[in-house]
This record gives sequence, structure tokens and C-alpha cells, in this order.
Amino acid sequence: MALTALFLGQPLWMWLTFIAAVAVLLVLDLGVLNRGNREIGVRRSLMLSAMYIALGLGFGGFVWWQMGQGPALEYLTGFVVEKSLAMDNVFVIAMIFGALAIPRAYQHRVLFWGILGVIVLRGIMIGVGATLVARYEWILLVFAVFLIITGLRMLWSGDEEHDLSQNRAFQFLRRNLWVTNRLHGERFFVRRTDRAGRRLLFATPLFLALAMVEIADVIFAVDSVPAIFAITTDPYIVYTSNIFAILGLRALYFALAAIIHRFAYLKQALAVLLVFIGGKVIVAEMLGIEKVPPTVSLSVTFVILAAGVGYSLWRTRNDAPHAPAALEDANKA
Repeated sequence: MALTALFLGQPLWMWLTFIAAVAVLLVLDLGVLNRGNREIGVRRSLMLSAMYIALGLGFGGFVWWQMGQGPALEYLTGFVVEKSLAMDNVFVIAMIFGALAIPRAYQHRVLFWGILGVIVLRGIMIGVGATLVARYEWILLVFAVFLIITGLRMLWSGDEEHDLSQNRAFQFLRRNLWVTNRLHGERFFVRRTDRAGRRLLFATPLFLALAMVEIADVIFAVDSVPAIFAITTDPYIVYTSNIFAILGLRALYFALAAIIHRFAYLKQALAVLLVFIGGKVIVAEMLGIEKVPPTVSLSVTFVILAAGVGYSLWRTRNDAPHAPAALEDANKA
């Protein structure tokens, strides 16, 4: 009886099923598929990425079975949008690893614990968003305007170079933490003795990388969370589509980091997508309808992203293969 009780609009057993699936994947990821400090090659990354995408789509089938076609299409749209926005995060992660000279053998550890933090942070942000939407329906219009402004800024800004040393969050961490000058294996913290004989706790560059990855995700979540709420306001669909898209981020990173230059115009496609998602909320309000049909949202999303990826691959078809400079620095460390 308790398992059929509603929690955030859906039966408790559906939430427990989702949590159990995520827990199994995390245990499998850390304890079986990627045990020990070994590099994850592109081939293995592609296989893992395919597995995570298949599992995410499979969960969409579960949503269809339990909730119907409309919610399932909204889940799939949210999954695709979040996965696409995660691709834009890949270059930032590569820049962080390169600036801190994190070898590939340790990168997967940072990304694993980073994803755990993301699951918690996204849960908090989505919970806050769901509460605001439930109390103030007009907040969706605020989200819509924010997405349009963000998309237009992305279009105007173009490709910007990132310098980690000039990042305010990074400077704050460097000022307020004792940080070692070198890595200490896969450890995030080590104890060292100062000149006064005191045993002090020092952070390693690996912890700085983890902290910056978490901060980067919070920044990206400012775009992605309003985007998914503009697609659906069902907390179950919002959270599950977000988390299933994020779970494969680690594999996606290792698969795409070396060829991210082939997606040179994906950022512009994502900018157009954000404008569309925000715009459809405003159009629906102007027309007095509840929402744009899920089939329309999903179709337009696929067209925009396919156009961006296709145009990128065509424009960079003659480019020599190379990894971002930041990633090359990390691999040489």
C-alpha cells in the first residue's frame, strides 16, 4: 500500500525503481567496468556511451508503459536536450583537466565523484524549481525569457577561449585552501607537516579538478534545468531525464574529448534550441494553450541538433584529427 502512495505526483515504487537503477549503474561503473586507475580509450568510451544511451532510451520505454505517450515523448525530449547540453560541457572539462595537468588515468575518478555530486545538486535545483512552478505558474515565463536571452548570448558570443587561472571560483579555491604542487595518486587530500611540526590537511590538484567540474555543472544547470521545465513540469520526468543523460557524461567525455573540434557549430545549434524551447512557452501562453504538443517539440529538437551536427561534420571534414590543447596537456602529464 505504501509503495503505491504518491510522491511528487508519481507512485513511490516508480521513484524507488529509478533510484535502484541509478544505484546499480553507479556500482557497476565504479566497481566493475572501470576498476582501478586505467585509461579509458575511445573505443571503450564509445561502447559505454552507447550502453548509457540505450539504458536512457529504455527507461523512456518504461515511462511510456506507466505514464503514456505524451510523458514519454517529454522524457525523450528532455533526455536529448540534456545530453546535447552535456556535450558543450565536454570542452570545459577538458580545459580543467589540462590546466591542472590531470592524467587520463585519474580523470575517470574525478568524473565519477563529480557525477555523484551532480545527482545531488540537480536534485536540489529541480526540487526548488518544481516548488516554484507549483506555487507560481508565471515562473515558467521567466524561465522562457531567460532561455531566449541565454540562447541569443551564446549566438553572439561565438567561441570564447577559457583561462582557468582567471576564473574567480578557481582563484577563491587557491586562496582559501592549502594545495599541493603535485598529484598524490588518486587521493583528493593528503596530510603534510609544516615547519612548525603541525600535521595539516592539503588538497591535491585532483580535488581542485573535482571542485571545478562541480562548479561548471552548476553553471550549466542554470541553462538545462529551466530548459527541461519549459518542456515539462512533471518532477519525475524532469529528474529522471536529467540524471539518465548525466550518467553517461563520463563515457561521453572520453569518447568526444579528442574529436570535439568536429562539432564546431554545435554551440550555435544549442543556442537556437534554447531560443526555441523558451519561445514555445511564450507562444503557448499567447495562444492560450497549455503547451506545444510533445511530438512537435521532439521533432524540432531533433531537426535543430541534426542540422548543427551535420553542418559541423561537413565543415570540418578536411580538418586534421586533434584534441583540444588542454586535453593534450593533461595526457602528457
